[in-house]
Amino acid sequence: MRFLVEDGIRSLFPEVMFGIVVVRGIDNTRAAQECAERLAQAASDVTTKLGDADLATHPAVAPWREAYRTFGVKPSKYRSSIESLLRSARSGSVRSVNPLVDLYNSISLRHMLPCGGEDLRRIHGGIRLTRANGTEEFVPLGSEQAQPPQAGEVLYRDDTGVICRCWNWREAERTKLTPGTTDAFLCIEALPPADGAQLRAASQQLAALVSELLGGTAQTHVMEGGVWEVALA
Repeated sequence: MRFLVEDGIRSLFPEVMFGIVVVRGIDNTRAAQECAERLAQAASDVTTKLGDADLATHPAVAPWREAYRTFGVKPSKYRSSIESLLRSARSGSVRSVNPLVDLYNSISLRHMLPCGGEDLRRIHGGIRLTRANGTEEFVPLGSEQAQPPQAGEVLYRDDTGVICRCWNWREAERTKLTPGTTDAFLCIEALPPADGAQLRAASQQLAALVSELLGGTAQTHVMEGGVWEVALA
Protein backbone atom coordinates (compact mmCIF):
# COMPACT_ATOMS: atom_id res chain seq x y z
CA MET A 1 0.00 0.00 0.00
CA ARG A 2 1.30 3.47 -0.90
CA PHE A 3 0.43 7.12 -0.41
CA LEU A 4 0.82 9.20 -3.55
CA VAL A 5 0.45 12.92 -4.28
CA GLU A 6 -0.64 13.18 -7.91
CA ASP A 7 0.80 15.55 -10.53
CA GLY A 8 -2.20 17.90 -10.44
CA ILE A 9 -1.53 18.67 -6.79
CA ARG A 10 2.23 18.96 -7.19
CA SER A 11 1.88 21.62 -9.86
CA LEU A 12 -0.61 23.69 -7.85
CA PHE A 13 1.09 23.33 -4.46
CA PRO A 14 4.79 22.54 -4.99
CA GLU A 15 5.71 23.61 -1.43
CA VAL A 16 3.20 21.41 0.43
CA MET A 17 4.67 18.93 2.93
CA PHE A 18 3.26 15.87 4.66
CA GLY A 19 4.08 14.10 7.90
CA ILE A 20 2.80 10.53 7.71
CA VAL A 21 2.46 8.34 10.80
CA VAL A 22 1.49 4.71 10.17
CA VAL A 23 0.37 2.95 13.34
CA ARG A 24 -0.28 -0.77 13.67
CA GLY A 25 -1.47 -3.02 16.47
CA ILE A 26 -2.79 -0.27 18.72
CA ASP A 27 -5.51 -0.59 21.36
CA ASN A 28 -7.74 2.42 20.74
CA THR A 29 -9.55 1.99 24.04
CA ARG A 30 -6.49 2.44 26.25
CA ALA A 31 -5.64 5.59 28.21
CA ALA A 32 -8.91 7.25 27.16
CA GLN A 33 -8.97 9.67 30.08
CA GLU A 34 -5.34 10.72 29.63
CA CYS A 35 -5.82 11.28 25.89
CA ALA A 36 -8.94 13.36 26.54
CA GLU A 37 -7.08 15.39 29.15
CA ARG A 38 -4.20 16.03 26.73
CA LEU A 39 -6.71 17.29 24.18
CA ALA A 40 -8.42 19.57 26.69
CA GLN A 41 -5.08 21.02 27.81
CA ALA A 42 -3.96 21.61 24.22
CA ALA A 43 -7.23 23.42 23.51
CA SER A 44 -6.80 25.61 26.57
CA ASP A 45 -3.18 26.40 25.75
CA VAL A 46 -3.85 27.33 22.13
CA THR A 47 -6.77 29.54 23.13
CA THR A 48 -4.44 31.50 25.40
CA LYS A 49 -1.80 31.65 22.66
CA LEU A 50 -4.28 32.93 20.06
CA GLY A 51 -5.72 35.66 22.25
CA ASP A 52 -8.08 37.80 20.18
CA ALA A 53 -6.27 37.21 16.86
CA ASP A 54 -8.32 37.16 13.68
CA LEU A 55 -8.27 33.49 12.69
CA ALA A 56 -8.93 34.11 9.00
CA THR A 57 -5.63 36.00 8.68
CA HIS A 58 -3.61 33.96 11.19
CA PRO A 59 -0.46 32.38 9.67
CA ALA A 60 -1.74 28.90 10.57
CA VAL A 61 -5.04 29.45 8.76
CA ALA A 62 -4.52 31.96 5.95
CA PRO A 63 -2.41 29.64 3.72
CA TRP A 64 -5.18 27.04 3.81
CA ARG A 65 -7.82 29.62 2.96
CA GLU A 66 -5.71 30.62 -0.05
CA ALA A 67 -5.22 26.98 -1.04
CA TYR A 68 -8.97 26.37 -0.97
CA ARG A 69 -9.53 29.42 -3.16
CA THR A 70 -6.91 28.09 -5.58
CA PHE A 71 -8.89 24.91 -6.22
CA GLY A 72 -12.19 26.75 -6.43
CA VAL A 73 -14.08 26.51 -3.14
CA LYS A 74 -15.07 29.20 -0.64
CA PRO A 75 -12.93 28.89 2.49
CA SER A 76 -15.61 30.61 4.56
CA LYS A 77 -17.99 27.74 3.68
CA TYR A 78 -15.50 24.88 3.58
CA ARG A 79 -13.12 25.47 6.48
CA SER A 80 -9.82 23.65 6.73
CA SER A 81 -9.57 21.22 9.63
CA ILE A 82 -7.10 23.44 11.47
CA GLU A 83 -9.37 26.48 11.22
CA SER A 84 -12.37 24.47 12.46
CA LEU A 85 -10.37 23.00 15.32
CA LEU A 86 -8.97 26.37 16.40
CA ARG A 87 -12.45 27.89 16.30
CA SER A 88 -13.76 25.01 18.41
CA ALA A 89 -10.93 25.47 20.91
CA ARG A 90 -11.65 29.17 21.21
CA SER A 91 -15.37 28.53 21.77
CA GLY A 92 -14.70 25.76 24.30
CA SER A 93 -16.38 23.12 22.16
CA VAL A 94 -13.52 20.72 21.40
CA ARG A 95 -14.80 17.28 22.34
CA SER A 96 -13.19 13.94 22.99
CA VAL A 97 -13.86 11.34 20.26
CA ASN A 98 -11.62 8.35 20.97
CA PRO A 99 -8.00 8.07 22.14
CA LEU A 100 -6.33 8.11 18.70
CA VAL A 101 -8.41 11.02 17.42
CA ASP A 102 -7.85 12.90 20.68
CA LEU A 103 -4.08 12.45 20.34
CA TYR A 104 -3.88 13.69 16.77
CA ASN A 105 -6.15 16.62 17.55
CA SER A 106 -3.96 17.57 20.50
CA ILE A 107 -0.88 17.55 18.23
CA SER A 108 -2.80 19.53 15.60
CA LEU A 109 -3.60 22.20 18.18
CA ARG A 110 -0.11 22.35 19.66
CA HIS A 111 1.56 22.77 16.28
CA MET A 112 -1.35 24.52 14.52
CA LEU A 113 -1.17 22.10 11.60
CA PRO A 114 -4.03 20.14 10.01
CA CYS A 115 -4.08 16.48 10.95
CA GLY A 116 -6.42 13.64 10.03
CA GLY A 117 -6.58 9.89 10.09
CA GLU A 118 -8.04 6.83 8.36
CA ASP A 119 -8.56 3.23 9.43
CA LEU A 120 -6.13 1.29 7.23
CA ARG A 121 -8.24 -1.87 7.41
CA ARG A 122 -11.01 0.01 5.61
CA ILE A 123 -8.77 1.37 2.86
CA HIS A 124 -9.00 -0.34 -0.53
CA GLY A 125 -5.79 -0.16 -2.55
CA GLY A 126 -3.54 2.83 -1.93
CA ILE A 127 -4.25 6.39 -0.79
CA ARG A 128 -3.76 9.33 -3.12
CA LEU A 129 -4.22 13.07 -2.99
CA THR A 130 -5.81 14.11 -6.25
CA ARG A 131 -8.39 16.39 -7.87
CA ALA A 132 -12.01 15.35 -8.21
CA ASN A 133 -13.93 14.72 -11.40
CA GLY A 134 -17.17 15.28 -9.46
CA THR A 135 -18.57 11.75 -9.70
CA GLU A 136 -16.65 10.09 -6.85
CA GLU A 137 -18.46 8.31 -4.02
CA PHE A 138 -18.40 10.13 -0.68
CA VAL A 139 -20.50 9.82 2.48
CA PRO A 140 -19.36 12.30 5.16
CA LEU A 141 -18.59 11.41 8.74
CA GLY A 142 -21.75 10.94 10.76
CA SER A 143 -24.04 10.74 7.73
CA GLU A 144 -25.67 8.13 5.51
CA GLN A 145 -26.28 10.50 2.60
CA ALA A 146 -23.83 10.77 -0.27
CA GLN A 147 -22.29 14.19 -0.91
CA PRO A 148 -20.12 13.93 -4.04
CA PRO A 149 -17.29 16.44 -4.44
CA GLN A 150 -17.16 19.37 -6.81
CA ALA A 151 -15.14 18.88 -9.98
CA GLY A 152 -11.59 20.12 -9.44
CA GLU A 153 -11.74 19.82 -5.67
CA VAL A 154 -8.62 18.54 -3.91
CA LEU A 155 -9.34 15.33 -2.01
CA TYR A 156 -7.93 12.11 -0.60
CA ARG A 157 -9.27 8.87 -2.07
CA ASP A 158 -8.65 5.16 -2.33
CA ASP A 159 -9.75 2.69 -4.99
CA THR A 160 -13.37 2.78 -3.75
CA GLY A 161 -14.01 6.49 -3.30
CA VAL A 162 -13.27 9.67 -1.38
CA ILE A 163 -11.92 9.39 2.15
CA CYS A 164 -11.59 13.13 2.84
CA ARG A 165 -13.17 15.99 0.89
CA CYS A 166 -11.88 19.51 0.25
CA TRP A 167 -8.34 18.50 1.16
CA ASN A 168 -8.84 18.29 4.95
CA TRP A 169 -12.36 19.67 5.40
CA ARG A 170 -14.49 16.55 6.01
CA GLU A 171 -13.61 12.89 6.66
CA ALA A 172 -15.57 9.94 5.28
CA GLU A 173 -17.82 7.72 7.37
CA ARG A 174 -16.40 4.60 5.70
CA THR A 175 -12.79 5.00 6.87
CA LYS A 176 -13.30 6.78 10.19
CA LEU A 177 -11.21 5.91 13.25
CA THR A 178 -13.20 4.00 15.88
CA PRO A 179 -12.44 2.37 19.25
CA GLY A 180 -11.96 -0.85 17.26
CA THR A 181 -9.27 0.63 15.00
CA THR A 182 -5.95 -1.22 15.26
CA ASP A 183 -4.08 0.09 12.17
CA ALA A 184 -4.24 3.68 10.98
CA PHE A 185 -2.87 6.20 8.51
CA LEU A 186 -2.35 9.59 10.17
CA CYS A 187 -1.43 12.60 8.05
CA ILE A 188 -0.17 16.00 9.16
CA GLU A 189 -0.06 18.68 6.44
CA ALA A 190 1.97 21.86 6.16
CA LEU A 191 2.06 24.86 3.86
CA PRO A 192 4.50 27.78 4.27
CA PRO A 193 5.18 29.59 6.55
CA ALA A 194 5.17 26.25 8.42
CA ASP A 195 8.44 24.43 7.74
CA GLY A 196 9.91 20.97 7.70
CA ALA A 197 11.30 21.20 11.22
CA GLN A 198 7.87 21.99 12.61
CA LEU A 199 6.33 19.14 10.63
CA ARG A 200 8.97 16.63 11.73
CA ALA A 201 8.53 17.60 15.39
CA ALA A 202 4.76 17.18 15.16
CA SER A 203 5.06 13.80 13.42
CA GLN A 204 7.59 12.45 15.91
CA GLN A 205 5.57 13.64 18.89
CA LEU A 206 2.40 12.04 17.53
CA ALA A 207 4.16 8.73 16.86
CA ALA A 208 5.70 8.72 20.33
CA LEU A 209 2.40 9.46 22.05
CA VAL A 210 0.54 6.75 20.16
CA SER A 211 3.17 4.13 20.98
CA GLU A 212 3.37 5.17 24.61
CA LEU A 213 -0.34 5.37 25.32
CA LEU A 214 -1.98 2.99 22.83
CA GLY A 215 0.75 0.41 22.27
CA GLY A 216 1.57 -1.08 18.88
CA THR A 217 4.11 0.43 16.52
CA ALA A 218 4.32 3.82 14.84
CA GLN A 219 6.44 4.62 11.79
CA THR A 220 6.93 8.18 10.52
CA HIS A 221 7.63 9.54 7.03
CA VAL A 222 8.16 13.21 6.22
CA MET A 223 7.44 14.10 2.60
CA GLU A 224 9.17 17.33 1.60
CA GLY A 225 11.58 18.62 -1.02
CA GLY A 226 10.01 16.84 -3.97
CA VAL A 227 9.12 13.54 -2.26
CA TRP A 228 5.63 12.72 -3.49
CA GLU A 229 5.18 9.02 -2.75
CA VAL A 230 5.79 6.76 0.24
CA ALA A 231 5.19 3.09 1.07
CA LEU A 232 2.86 2.57 4.02
CA ALA A 233 4.73 -0.33 5.63
